[in-house]
Amino acid sequence: MASLSRALRVAAARPRQSPTRGLGPCNLSSTSGPTAEKSVPHQRTLKEGQSTSVVAQGPSRPLPSTANVVVIGGGSLGCQTLYHLAKLGMSGAVLLERERLTSGTTWHTAGLLWQLRPSDVEVELLAHTRRVVSRELEEETGLHTGWIQNGGLFIASNRQRLDEYKRLMSLGKAYGVESHVLSPAETKTLYPLMNVDDLYGTLYVPHDGTMDPAGTCSTLARAASARGAQVIENCPVTGIRVWTDDFGVRRVAGVETQHGSIQTPCVVNCAGVWASAVGRMAGVKVPLVAMHHAYVVTERIEGIQNMPNVRDHDASVYLRLQGDALSVGGYEANPIFWEEVSDKFAFGLFDLDWEVFTQHIAGAINRVPVLEKTGIKSTVCGPESFTPDHKPLMGEAPELRGFFLGCGFNSAGMMLGGGCGQELAHWIIHGLTRAPVCGRRFHHSLTDHPRWIRERSHESYAKNYSVVFPHDEPLAGRNMRRDPLHEELLGQGCVFQERHGWERPGWFHPQGPAPVLEYDYYGAYGSRTHEDYAYRRLLAEEYTFDFPPPRHSHLPGTFQIKKECLACRGAAAVFDMSYFGKFYLVGLDARKAADWLFSADVSRPPGSTVYTCMLNHRGGTESDLTVSRLAPSHQASPLAPAFEGDGYYLAVGGAVAQHNWSHITTVLQDQKFQCQLIDSSEDLGMVSIQGPASRAILQEVLDADLSNEAFPFSTHKLLRAAGHLVRAMRLSFVGELGWELHIPKVSCIPVYRAVMAAGAKHGLVNAGYRAIDSLSTEKGYRHWHADLRSDDSPLEAGLAFTCKLKSPVPFLGREALEQQRAAGLRRRLVCFTVEDKVPMFGLEAIWRNGQVVGHVRRADFGFAIDKTIAYGYIHDPSGGPVSLDFVKSGDYALERMGVTYGARAHLKSPFDPDNKRVKGTY
Repeated sequence: MASLSRALRVAAARPRQSPTRGLGPCNLSSTSGPTAEKSVPHQRTLKEGQSTSVVAQGPSRPLPSTANVVVIGGGSLGCQTLYHLAKLGMSGAVLLERERLTSGTTWHTAGLLWQLRPSDVEVELLAHTRRVVSRELEEETGLHTGWIQNGGLFIASNRQRLDEYKRLMSLGKAYGVESHVLSPAETKTLYPLMNVDDLYGTLYVPHDGTMDPAGTCSTLARAASARGAQVIENCPVTGIRVWTDDFGVRRVAGVETQHGSIQTPCVVNCAGVWASAVGRMAGVKVPLVAMHHAYVVTERIEGIQNMPNVRDHDASVYLRLQGDALSVGGYEANPIFWEEVSDKFAFGLFDLDWEVFTQHIAGAINRVPVLEKTGIKSTVCGPESFTPDHKPLMGEAPELRGFFLGCGFNSAGMMLGGGCGQELAHWIIHGLTRAPVCGRRFHHSLTDHPRWIRERSHESYAKNYSVVFPHDEPLAGRNMRRDPLHEELLGQGCVFQERHGWERPGWFHPQGPAPVLEYDYYGAYGSRTHEDYAYRRLLAEEYTFDFPPPRHSHLPGTFQIKKECLACRGAAAVFDMSYFGKFYLVGLDARKAADWLFSADVSRPPGSTVYTCMLNHRGGTESDLTVSRLAPSHQASPLAPAFEGDGYYLAVGGAVAQHNWSHITTVLQDQKFQCQLIDSSEDLGMVSIQGPASRAILQEVLDADLSNEAFPFSTHKLLRAAGHLVRAMRLSFVGELGWELHIPKVSCIPVYRAVMAAGAKHGLVNAGYRAIDSLSTEKGYRHWHADLRSDDSPLEAGLAFTCKLKSPVPFLGREALEQQRAAGLRRRLVCFTVEDKVPMFGLEAIWRNGQVVGHVRRADFGFAIDKTIAYGYIHDPSGGPVSLDFVKSGDYALERMGVTYGARAHLKSPFDPDNKRVKGTY
């Protein structure tokens, strides 16, 4: 192609794909294999790749007979993981690369590094990558990695996009990332070749830059080798040896190659698009797909030198400075799937499909008009791996101990490699990580379902540059797991959310059903886009960062959520929480296991229910849940298995049920407890009735006295509800008088209908999880994965009451908590309220006495107190402990999109701080 404009004309002249050419992407997969040679800018790496393959000549060095860790894959993640293992003192670490370092997908990457993303965890991971490639490696080795700091520029051509960038700017202040919102005129001064006529503004991050894949990986390998690690190239892995211990647990035993075997207890799968094949060797499912991902490199452009890299999200295009030229790429709605991933691929590329790529050209030319007459020097189209939720696959695989994943980076492996490599190394050596991106988050019903993996991965690719709105939901891979009340609630106008396969109620729309339809691939691949799609329309109506609560009636979801919340506070609401994880822990060692697993004392009489945390050995919170003590039974029922010894019923948040299952299973295996963990999540429903009228309503449905004396808070009983056996628990997650009914699947509909009939005269309404989020925020109840993460301790989170520190009973994480308490807390979770009627969603910067001391983890509007409520961890900039006096003495403000609003800090919940309502006192 002579120029980008000519490429655009040629592609436009081609016959468009017929709509009858198939309804899915299967017919649009790559039909030709990768070519072995292309003209690309990474000449040094390409030259190595063009040489005669040396795989047949044997490995680059002799294989050791044993290793403590074997990393498979010599790309960005493999090299970063090896380097951090060696840096943390791990001896006997080996990296095996099938061909040469970077020869898979890393060598052709664009190498961009943007410091700001709409995730605080990813900002931390990116910051570590930048430190490694820009400073630490060069200081350690004396070698330049190829890092170039030329800055980054995010383009906003509409107001919502600029609001998103302002949110990123505020988050950046909490992490010391310099950024500036520029006007169109200021942007033109910074980047004279840019068309700014259609801009609302831009976000400029001066310390962003680019990485050289070859230079970075070779320097990482050099540094790791200097610390005793071994890098072995030209050594394809052919198998993973597995053994089963005396307790039936599968564990890694070794790695087989074409040139011998290595005995090892630990393997790290950093094989990129080949990670699924490596997983199959070990019997581990790796849910990712391979797709073609392309960019083109232009000829020389006068005046482009030293310009920042550009991301024009709304045009779905990026412009990377390439010396005196630009690399132009993006994310399209119809990417080509690489169906047959070849194990012979090395330093290869695909032929560029101009019909697919052309959609990026118009956006690039509009943004930098000189590109219209600029020639194309080379095309780069290589494979990248994408995951169903657009997050990396990291951590130990639940089905095989010692088998770790470090793959599925959605074309961001170079950016996230340093941070994620460090986290993997920590996980392997210390058994935990700070990053909440792990291989434990997908239920087997999803990883066993190719269509779900394909649909969700496609959507994650196609929406890669979309604005990340707070209440957006996927349209792909839906209706995988539906609870017994799904159709009943759908008919009543339920607008569902999706959490790890489950459809759960989000809110209730009074205008009729809004079903989630089969995925239409957004009209790609000849699919017909759904017309008059009510569910998609309702989602789109909530796409905003700016809806002051007094004027939110034009947003149907927000308006209904207010009604649901106020009904719960004033009368009663019923919540379908059937998607919760529901486990039984039973057996001879169940009490020992419970004492060790749970931070609270759960060894109470049968009939008691305890709110507790589960911790890791560093004192971080792996979960919060309720644990109910069961009486032994020799006869199984739908509400309890038969067991000897002790038994507990566990109810955990459905979004983290798989994480909980994996954590508990790992602890049971490590401690060799003789007990069973039984998953009954699919067999039981769960309905929660909350509010001042809940006792009166349920008294008509349950065959028991529900008075405070007969049925105290935090207890449970087996009762009859409308003739059906249920487990009733007096609990609340919204701060009201209420009960949960745990119901056998076949009884869910009749029990639900009986509750609704009894509640009709009391003002009972259906409510969803959007209301739960608001109500629980108002009451100060914690959410795992937001307020609580694996590096947040219950002491820091204000949950010391869940820890049996006054008891002599040991539990996992106790020593760490005792040390933390003795040394003083270095941060605390604090509740803030804001008088100004402005919406907040999390990521806002927290100011104290004119200094940034943290950022908001979670925020919502409290309709009962008519205020915005936010929670975030704060620290003392001087490095000292954060005492309660420190919290109380500060003058606070929360920064929302660059504007600060005065805030009040609370040491107790701003709603019902004395907990009277949950006790039935109104």
